[in-house]
Amino acid sequence: MRLISTSIKNQNIMQKENKQLLVITHLSQLLDVVTGFGGFIVPLVIWLTQKDSVLNMEENGKAIMNFRISMFIYFIICIPMVLLFGLGVLGFLILGILTFVFPIVNAIRVSNDQQPYYPMSIKFL
Repeated sequence: MRLISTSIKNQNIMQKENKQLLVITHLSQLLDVVTGFGGFIVPLVIWLTQKDSVLNMEENGKAIMNFRISMFIYFIICIPMVLLFGLGVLGFLILGILTFVFPIVNAIRVSNDQQPYYPMSIKFL
């Protein structure tokens, strides 16, 4: 038990706190709005390359990836729903608002030392 707690302490000492990188990781999801692509790839690359060196990057990266994968699945579900009385159009609108607002909200939460919260996120990772 003592070895486990010591290794956890050593791991936390080796990781540095970098709130700016966490905020950038959350905000990089908005690249889809600006450029049309990159909103999935850029946070994924940042998470995979920095998860061992930045404190809380593992949790934040998993939350971002779970949210992005969940939103993709919900967008796919909305496609056939368009034929059903146009409910898919309303779904696209709601999902579009969620994918724009929650990266900003969670970037603010991370900068205030709070845990990120993405609604409707299915835990894949």
